[in-house]
Amino acid sequence: MSTAAAIASTTYAETYRPQFHYSPAQNWMNDPNGLVYYNGQYHLFYQYNPSGSTWGNMSWGHAVSPDLTHWTELPVAIPQDDADMIFSGSAVVDTKNTAGFGSPGNPALVAIYTAANKTTGNQSQALAYSTDGGQTFTKYAGNPVLDIGSNSFRDPKVFWYAPGNEWIMAAALSDQHKVTFYSSPDLKQWTHLNDFGSAGATGGPWECPDLFPLPDPSDPSKEKWVLVVNLNPGGIAGGSGAQYFTGSFDPVHGFTPDGIPPAGTSLGSFDTGTFDGLTPTGTAFGSGPATGTLPGQMPVTGWAGAGYASSFNGGDASTGKLSTPDFNINKNYLNFLIGGGNHPYVPGQVTPDGIPEGTTLADFEGADYGSGWQTTGDFMNTGPASGTLANQNPVSGYIGNHLVNTFTNGDGPTGSITSPAFTVSHRYVNLLVGGGNHPWGSPNPTAVNLVIDGQVIQTATGQDSEHLGWISWDLDAYQGRSASIQIVDQNSGGWGHILVDQIMSGDHPVSVAQDTSVKLVVDGRVARSATGQDSEHLDWTSWDLSDLQGRTGHIEVDDNNANTYGGAWAHILADQISLSDTSVPAVLQRTHWVDFGRDDYAAVTYNDAPDGKRIMIGWMNNWDYGQAIPTSPWRSAMTIPKQLSLSLINGEPTLVQNPVDQIAQLYTGQPAATQNLALPPGTTPLPANGQAMDITATFTAGTATSYGLKVRDGGAQETLIGYDNATGDVYLDRTNSGNSGFASSFPGIQRAHLPTNNGTVKLRVLVDWSSVEVFANDGQLVLTDQIFPDPSSQAVQAFANGGTATLNSFTATQVSSAW
Repeated sequence: MSTAAAIASTTYAETYRPQFHYSPAQNWMNDPNGLVYYNGQYHLFYQYNPSGSTWGNMSWGHAVSPDLTHWTELPVAIPQDDADMIFSGSAVVDTKNTAGFGSPGNPALVAIYTAANKTTGNQSQALAYSTDGGQTFTKYAGNPVLDIGSNSFRDPKVFWYAPGNEWIMAAALSDQHKVTFYSSPDLKQWTHLNDFGSAGATGGPWECPDLFPLPDPSDPSKEKWVLVVNLNPGGIAGGSGAQYFTGSFDPVHGFTPDGIPPAGTSLGSFDTGTFDGLTPTGTAFGSGPATGTLPGQMPVTGWAGAGYASSFNGGDASTGKLSTPDFNINKNYLNFLIGGGNHPYVPGQVTPDGIPEGTTLADFEGADYGSGWQTTGDFMNTGPASGTLANQNPVSGYIGNHLVNTFTNGDGPTGSITSPAFTVSHRYVNLLVGGGNHPWGSPNPTAVNLVIDGQVIQTATGQDSEHLGWISWDLDAYQGRSASIQIVDQNSGGWGHILVDQIMSGDHPVSVAQDTSVKLVVDGRVARSATGQDSEHLDWTSWDLSDLQGRTGHIEVDDNNANTYGGAWAHILADQISLSDTSVPAVLQRTHWVDFGRDDYAAVTYNDAPDGKRIMIGWMNNWDYGQAIPTSPWRSAMTIPKQLSLSLINGEPTLVQNPVDQIAQLYTGQPAATQNLALPPGTTPLPANGQAMDITATFTAGTATSYGLKVRDGGAQETLIGYDNATGDVYLDRTNSGNSGFASSFPGIQRAHLPTNNGTVKLRVLVDWSSVEVFANDGQLVLTDQIFPDPSSQAVQAFANGGTATLNSFTATQVSSAW
């Protein structure tokens, strides 16, 4: 059936058909795409399946509206072809004709979309253009215009950046939880700028980014940038969700999010050009803090202030440590920014310069090898070496100042160095070994042996290296026996020497630390530790120290990973270490969410909206159950268009969203109203009912534990919009909202923390035939949920649980159909 025929055969009065939200006449729809205002019309493109009511055959559907309220569905704008499906993207008016598709007085409407190859899965960015106002589109013959060979590179949002006289693209590197930025003079040739992420919520692939400025609420003469990132799964309410970041943007520095600097006592901010009293060892941290991305490193983001600690000096192979002086733990929390490699600290491991737990059999720190040690051959009358000997390559890995080194006169000397007998009293002997690789049993060995009753029970040799590494011998079968250590050098050729140090008897085999971590060390033991997430973005971590009050400890920023085994991410990043009375909230809680309900995804904004307004629309559905919702012959709708602004709430820039004013065109009849209504415990009927309404209600708590509204109420069906005094949460409860058997994950209660406004809570609720959108305290937060009640469930009631409340004011206006 053609689009025109489908529209003609649709009544727009089917059960659950939204009356003032856009839905297609029939078939499947998901992400809004290409939101742009052009020649007096708001264009709404969207992911569309022309052939069915579930996802597939992705093409761009198309609708237009003069007022964001009355929509006209048009034929499919950009259809899939044999090679590619047409995934999400954006649209711009090329006023300057930079791409050359338009003509004087008739700029082209250019769509920038992801071409998803049906055979390979490769995702590249492509163009289609229209010179007839969006009625028809032509795919650019030079497609793709941007291809990085990835199956997870999609959803370009493009806008004109006037300060640079250039186009900017924000696209998702979905599997990396990153937004990548590009610039172009003509929409055809793109240059990579930088990336942002990972940050915030990363519970699922990132999709559909959007970047735009709004007036800065602390100084409206300036701009603050907002970066919206959708993800699925990983939303705050489960399944799909949309998060946002506020910060600054320019093409050179990319997007820099606003930080969360918790008040407290600084232990290291790294903003003075020094390590702020932290002592460095090794080479990894260089001579001072990093002030940007280091050579050979991917772009680093998320640090606060002028500098941060980075162990990427010299790349991933370098190792080292930063240590604070000891301090008294006198606050309940330690907060810090951390990034870099995901190599956690493992209890019991020793650092490369550390000593495992146990009894020292020999450390070779004296003038001779030790009491009772015997020497033969060329090693008679010798003693431990103080590191590297004459003509020897640099020796490393030994502990202290001395070691056994048989390079006494080059590789020529031979002989043995043997310990006195000792009783095997622990399961393991751990020791450091280096030098030539000439195992015991081969001709002319360079080996260290454990000898019992004249038999070599365990043996080790070097690896043709002047670096000493740990060796562990399991002696479980020889407990109580008499043993000795024999160091043998019978080789006078190349690598004809052996290095030995720090022979220990212990209960555990030695395990060498490979961590990249931040540690709190108390009384010589690691009490807390954290590592990076294989990301160059620094994010906040908070440790609860309430059980350590009054103790003494210090912080170590450790890079013990020399990238010996290949791979990457063998470095650590840290910043803003401080003791505080306040913890940094967990990632999901401190993430800013566009919507706390379950049904607002792929939220993006219009380019070129009149009067500089920033208008957002989202897909009113959730991938958890989106293909099963009980609607026909269409499936899915869009959220109400919302006008955006920023407001300072608790000192923090917060996205404020409210329905566009044009919804008032659909109001019908006189509003039902009441005020100063005392609410006793239980349910109180209100003078309103209907399937499509715009309701505003203001409450004061009284003694009630919770209170609010019931909408689409009828018998056993109800949808609750309430406020929980115990938790300070506004909530939307659709557990009994009607038809929900199509998915077990559909029923539920969504919550968001909302401080009262001098004891009052204001709720604006848009009720449509299959949806509820809640705008709390003038749009400070939003909850959007689909509901599928019986058409007869139309009552509106107030409720108070566990006590009384007051309904200060209430108005309910009927909303007529936009169709």
